[in-house]
Amino acid sequence: MANIRPLPDDLQKVAIKDLNEEPSRIPEDLQALRTWIQQQPYLRARIDDQFLIQFLRGSKYSLEKAKQKIDLFYSLKTKYPEMFGATDVNEPKFKEIHSLGCYTLLPVPLHETGARICVYQFNYCIDKFSNEDIYYPACSMFELAMLNDPYVGINGFVFIYDLAKGTTRHLLEITPTVLKKVVSFMEKSMPVRIKSIYIINAPPAAQAILKIAISLVSEKLRKRLHILSNGIKELAQYVPLKYLPRDYGGENGSFNDSIQEYTKLFELHCDYFKENALYGTDESLRPGKPLDLEGLFGVGGSFRKLVVD
Repeated sequence: MANIRPLPDDLQKVAIKDLNEEPSRIPEDLQALRTWIQQQPYLRARIDDQFLIQFLRGSKYSLEKAKQKIDLFYSLKTKYPEMFGATDVNEPKFKEIHSLGCYTLLPVPLHETGARICVYQFNYCIDKFSNEDIYYPACSMFELAMLNDPYVGINGFVFIYDLAKGTTRHLLEITPTVLKKVVSFMEKSMPVRIKSIYIINAPPAAQAILKIAISLVSEKLRKRLHILSNGIKELAQYVPLKYLPRDYGGENGSFNDSIQEYTKLFELHCDYFKENALYGTDESLRPGKPLDLEGLFGVGGSFRKLVVD
């Protein structure tokens, strides 16, 4: 008997129909993935049922895809802990950045039982924090949601990127390398679906960055990406106002409420993140050629010339 939290009936039907889940096979599928992990000398990964089933669901029960996601998930955490590898959610810097609400998850899923809605805003002071700093608590929040929020686990995320507060300095700091890291973590290693991305209030200077960002995502995700020119009014045609926060004139909680909710969840899961220090990869023990993440992402580069020109 697998030790996993039962899904609400509506989500279980989605898992069977869209994610190829066969409830009777779950124990067998979990054991196959667990056995593979235990046989890898370079990989230290969680092997509890709840963790593993999310990677199976996020790979539509392709064992090979689940292996690839787990490998990259821990490889990225090991190589770039400053972005993806938080282990102390009580660290002052972590708590301060989270409190800014650059990324917030809204309480009611789209259409009540759909994807979880996440809103991004440039809420940080560029003189104090870097663009990479923002992902430190954000990716930890996504990890918690992946494991504890059944609507994320089955239906994934809808992202809204509100660029209204972005200054030229904010934009200049976003490098192609940072974008590649984030895209790899969110699309290739996280076992959750990105159902759609809406970009609103983009200043002219952001066009170069958007062009590069679009080129980095898969063709499937590219088709789900929408750049909207008429702000909240146009966004409401895709995400009804009812599901947007009160800060946008909607009914779906407030940004501050969402920040407080995840502050509590981080406190409840502080031991989970401490345990994350035990997991990762050791490329010196990987059979064959080590994984070359530096080669994958390249080094340096910026949008300075593109934005200024």
